[in-house]
Amino acid sequence: MSGERNAASRNAQSYDEWANTTDRTDKPSNPKDIIGVRKAPLSCVPMNVIAEIGVGMLEGASKYGRHNYRAVGVRSSVYFDATLRHLVAYWEGEDADPDSGAHHLAKALTSLVVWRDAQMQGKCEDDRPPRSAPFYETLNKASGEILDRNADKTPYHYTIKDAA
Repeated sequence: MSGERNAASRNAQSYDEWANTTDRTDKPSNPKDIIGVRKAPLSCVPMNVIAEIGVGMLEGASKYGRHNYRAVGVRSSVYFDATLRHLVAYWEGEDADPDSGAHHLAKALTSLVVWRDAQMQGKCEDDRPPRSAPFYETLNKASGEILDRNADKTPYHYTIKDAA
């Protein structure tokens, strides 16, 4: 019963409070905990996804050379296009990339990892178009109005399960 109470009390605390609490039954706090919990929390990242990204990075290394993006740089438009192609392919019902067999979401994440690393290393050519005028506020308002106008409707919303 005390384990359940302990779990519930942890859920009611901020992450910082939970990580630094001294009444934990699983491990008493020590000075390293107080410092360590305030550093980049890599334990919050799912390692199975990191491993998928690693396989994606291996594919890139075998094709283009390991860490080529750090040496020669990248163009934002190329990685934007690649990421969106994988996301669209997934969204349109294709789970695996036909060239590699890897999941399209893993390929998109790998593309984003390379792109972001290149940005952080100063090796990314920012070839985005000139900034657009703000548009989401207007589109969000229009979307809300459409939903309000059709609030009395109850259409069936089809999913990939309906295509079988």
